[in-house]
Amino acid sequence: MVKLERLRPDHADALLAFERANRAYFARTIPDRGDAYFTEFAARLEALLAEQAAGDCHFHVVTSEGGELIGRVNLVDVADGSAELGYRVGESAAGRGVATAAVEEVCRLSATEYGLTELTARTPLDNLASRTVLERNGFTCVGPTTLPHSGRPGVRYARVHLGN
Repeated sequence: MVKLERLRPDHADALLAFERANRAYFARTIPDRGDAYFTEFAARLEALLAEQAAGDCHFHVVTSEGGELIGRVNLVDVADGSAELGYRVGESAAGRGVATAAVEEVCRLSATEYGLTELTARTPLDNLASRTVLERNGFTCVGPTTLPHSGRPGVRYARVHLGN
């Protein structure tokens, strides 16, 4: 159904097109990245790839069976066997199980490829779809939080023992 690929420099054009095409859609539930994200995209991608090469983060693109970039799944702040999970799926792929499948795959990779034992995630309190994706993938609600960048109320989730 979906395929995860580790972020590479040759994803640049497709990733930028994906972010532009879905900008308004994403801004309905999360803070907009701002114009600078798009005008400085090449430098930002280079910085992300450097973080990934250092092992601080693991970035992935989600592609459809036809090879279209339809989402992203990221693991950031990798340290001491844990990381924070973030994901976004484009509007054309929403509601089709793409996020659930992509998170499931990144949980598998986290345990088998990256040696992680715990993932955390944050989502807006009112984002039922995101909360459902996490819960379907074995994440447990661990309490309230305030989301960075927006100050909106959110919920923290955790999943431990990723190999199970």
